[in-house]
Amino acid sequence: MTLLWLAFAVLLLPALWLLVAPLRRAAALRAAQRDFEANDRTAEQNVAIYRRRLASLEAARDRGDIDAARFEEDRLELERSLLDDTAALERPPLKAAAAGKLLVPVLMVALVAASVVWYRLEGAEGDLALYGVQQELAADPEATLPMLVQRLEEQAARQPGNPNVWRSLFPLYRDSGRAAEADAALTRLLELEGRQPWLLAELAQLRYFAADRELTAGVQALVDEALAADPGQPTVLGMLGIEAFENGDYQAAIDNWRRAIAGMNDPASADALRQGIQVAQQRLGQGGQAGDPAAAGEGPGIRVRVSLAPELAAGVADDTAVFVVARDLAGELPPLAVARTTVGELPQVLTLDDGDAMAPMARLSQVEQARLVVRVSESGQAGPRPGDLFGRHDAVAVGETDGEPVEVVVDKVVE
Repeated sequence: MTLLWLAFAVLLLPALWLLVAPLRRAAALRAAQRDFEANDRTAEQNVAIYRRRLASLEAARDRGDIDAARFEEDRLELERSLLDDTAALERPPLKAAAAGKLLVPVLMVALVAASVVWYRLEGAEGDLALYGVQQELAADPEATLPMLVQRLEEQAARQPGNPNVWRSLFPLYRDSGRAAEADAALTRLLELEGRQPWLLAELAQLRYFAADRELTAGVQALVDEALAADPGQPTVLGMLGIEAFENGDYQAAIDNWRRAIAGMNDPASADALRQGIQVAQQRLGQGGQAGDPAAAGEGPGIRVRVSLAPELAAGVADDTAVFVVARDLAGELPPLAVARTTVGELPQVLTLDDGDAMAPMARLSQVEQARLVVRVSESGQAGPRPGDLFGRHDAVAVGETDGEPVEVVVDKVVE
């Protein structure tokens, strides 16, 4: 920001110079005007012209071309014209060259102050600060996702009215499994930018997955509002396709996913939906019986060994739920695979594959690498809550499941 203000100062210098420049030339201009007025012969020329015209009138009267009454009228007209010309030539006395010089610094200060106020109101200082934070952490080889979230949260506290801050925080919260914070970020975005269909769709999808893929009354209200504003909203239609698929209504799933693809700009997401349509068509043709790779759990996967750090094991009941979740690295898809176990079963080796997919368009076989998150949830809910325990592995290759398992240790606490 220091460089930005220095750049503004450099840009203001020419404007300030233009304010000072007339004062620097004032003495020369005054001298030139004084010489001009001293040597001006316009009044003498006007008098000479008056006398010539008056002489012509007298000659015309003496010859009898005009009578005395006409002569008097024309003479009065000449005199009035001379008086008008003489009055136009009257000039006020010249002011001193330094007159008004105190106004210049006042105008300079006013110009600088107005520029600063205008930028504060209309400029993008907050966005530049946000960009600076993101670039700083991108260039730091030791930067981590929690560090980025913390710095963005600091920006949110400083500029709560900047929608770009919340737009940056939302996907980070969502991909970190912090559903409550992601919900709050989206709610704030709705307050700042209005109830736009894409925001309503994102919030509906977030709450749908947070509710373990249940189309609650609140989610349905968001879906209805989004579709009323944009009947082809792809996020909502994709979610409705998942709901229909899981309820066995494969034809409705196909219809919703086809409509979603028509409004999508992301080729990867569209391809995922096309694969889901193929699975739904297979199940529709087979009466919903298993037989496709997604249903049978065939294909590539991840073998993972889950354990709980000894220092965190005390006080955790054996029947506490443990969720093992695989996600795509970009965080653009629903969870690719979810498995559930309990603390009493740990340490345990699990195999995640397409049979553990939450939705047909989001499967492990679609990606080459995945991100693993293991969460110990005392509430029994997949969404994280303060006090939950978790561990993660940022990049795991998806492939054969007969090799050595990937080790994930639950050694952190959700704050």
